[in-house]
Amino acid sequence: QVQLVESGGGLVQAGGSLRLSCAASGRTFSTYTMGWFRQAPGNEREFVAAINWSDNSTYYAHSVKGRFTISRDNAKNTVYLQMDSLKPEDTAVYYCAASSGSWYIGYDYWGQGTQVTVSS
Repeated sequence: QVQLVESGGGLVQAGGSLRLSCAASGRTFSTYTMGWFRQAPGNEREFVAAINWSDNSTYYAHSVKGRFTISRDNAKNTVYLQMDSLKPEDTAVYYCAASSGSWYIGYDYWGQGTQVTVSS
C-alpha cells in the first residue's frame, strides 16, 4: 500500500515557476515508477511526466518537454515536478501516481491532487 500527498501548487503568472512535491508512505517507494498527471476543467486526465524506478529514466508529454523536470529522492520517499516557463494552458489539478508496472500503464495509487493556476 502506498499513500501519496501532493503539495506545492498555487497561483503563478505566465512565465513563472512552481515545484510540486509528492510525499509517499511505504517502504517500497523506490520500487515504483512515479508519474505526474493533470486534469483541467472539462478535460480528461492526461499524462505529464514519469520517472522509472530502476534507472531513473524520465518521460514527458510533448506539451511540457523542455519546461518541466521530474525527479525523485528515494531517501525522502518524494518525487518532484519542477515546472518552468509556465503557460495558462498548464492550469489544472496535478496528481502524482505510483505504478508497479511501466511508466505508461499500471498506476495503482493516486494522490488527491494539487491545484496549479497560471494567470496570463
